[in-house]
Amino acid sequence: MSRVQLALNVTDIDTAVDFYSKLFRTEPAKRKPGYANFAIDEPALKLVLIENPQAAGRLNHLGVEVFSTAEVAAAQQRLEGEGIATADESGVCCYAEQDKVWANDPDGAPWEIYTVLADSDVAGSGMHDPGNDAGVCGAGACATDELAHVAAGEASVKGCC
Repeated sequence: MSRVQLALNVTDIDTAVDFYSKLFRTEPAKRKPGYANFAIDEPALKLVLIENPQAAGRLNHLGVEVFSTAEVAAAQQRLEGEGIATADESGVCCYAEQDKVWANDPDGAPWEIYTVLADSDVAGSGMHDPGNDAGVCGAGACATDELAHVAAGEASVKGCC
């Protein structure tokens, strides 16, 4: 089983959480400063809200949450076998330890396929610029900083949660 993830940039996290709690009749599964995620059963959706009032658009990224590392690895192998570039971003991101792979659609929309291994008290980022010890994940940072070590021909993903 899996569920689609929709990550949105929001201007005010409290207002957005209030709205989506009412819309989907559920409270966030995780709530941190500038961040919330909902694990919605019906419809099967992981909704992630990232406070980022300066974002150029409301869509942050898309994803598919799966429930094992083997599913992430199988997805990466399948995508690469189909000629789709991928990038691994396993590690701590968005207050969770995750195994994760990214691929961009033909128009550049970033998709992640991931599984959550454990909760974390820090936002973190599994993908780092080798010349910069600071992660790029966290409130206001998702999908804003292209990482320097992503080589030509690889998925052009941005550090994200």
